[in-house]
Amino acid sequence: MTPDALFTPLETGWRQIVATIEGPYGPALALGIFFGASLLLLWRLEALQRQGLEGTALGTLVMPYCSGLPNLIFAVVMIGTPQGGGVILENCLVNNVTNYTLLLGLPALVWPLEILPGPTARGKPRKPSVAQRINRLSLLLTLAAGLFFAGSLWALGRDGQLNLGDGIVLAGVFLFWQVFHLYDVSKTNLRQKRAFTWRMGGDIALILLAGYGIYISIDTLVAWVLVQESQAWLNMTTLGWVSGFLMVLPNALLAFYYAHTRRADVVYSSQIGDGHICIPMCLGIFALFNGVTVSASAYLGVALLMGAIGLHLVVVGFIGRLARPLGAVLVAAYGVFLYQGLLGT
Repeated sequence: MTPDALFTPLETGWRQIVATIEGPYGPALALGIFFGASLLLLWRLEALQRQGLEGTALGTLVMPYCSGLPNLIFAVVMIGTPQGGGVILENCLVNNVTNYTLLLGLPALVWPLEILPGPTARGKPRKPSVAQRINRLSLLLTLAAGLFFAGSLWALGRDGQLNLGDGIVLAGVFLFWQVFHLYDVSKTNLRQKRAFTWRMGGDIALILLAGYGIYISIDTLVAWVLVQESQAWLNMTTLGWVSGFLMVLPNALLAFYYAHTRRADVVYSSQIGDGHICIPMCLGIFALFNGVTVSASAYLGVALLMGAIGLHLVVVGFIGRLARPLGAVLVAAYGVFLYQGLLGT
């Protein structure tokens, strides 16, 4: 059975359900499915973690394809759409800047994100465990990859255009990055005599189902936004921003949940991994079929993104803790990004 043969009846049935609901109830039902699917996602991710999938691998191999699934499908759907390249670029920049600023800074205001253990009550330093030091190195590598991906977008888009060759490069480096992580996880499991089980396969299937539910709900909300012609701020020119805000919601749930459970490594790796889905993967896929015009304003978003990643490299590499003051700086930087993008033009 092909994917279309499986998904088309499901989506058609969902559309019929939404069509029977008048007024504002369709979007409300979509939001309900979104949050229900997100809870299913969290439940089975926790199960995978208990079965031995390490935090950094969880964030870089599993979570991005769940929370980033709507972004990937959105990029495919927008192929051939007028102004689609600009919409996809805005969507990806909004998603990534939100990941690296708001969704890491805001949880840090409530629960400071400790990559390494803080000092004792008497001020004596605590020695990090081997697992914590390994997670720190993994996060540094993942952040460095994010900086490389953002830098690649800046370098490839200096001529103001992303073409077929640029798309091959962007999608190719992402796929190589995932192959590297798959090798790393397999090596770790071999050393620790772990193996992927049928139970883990079942959990991953449920996670994919939850991801599809998230996609359906967000797709419905985006479709609802597009028909709101009476609202000046709900139209094709703002679709990149609106879709970026909607599709980052699963990451917000993940960030606050794992910050509450004191899993700073998963908070970081989930946001970084989801950022990798958009830049370079979503942009790369779209550029394979359609050119993407890189505007001058987009470079401001790329510069802010690279600056935020640089700050996190310092935090993880030298400080070991994203404290409340730095969280406030990241939230303020996100406010500047919103002002420049929505009000400054």
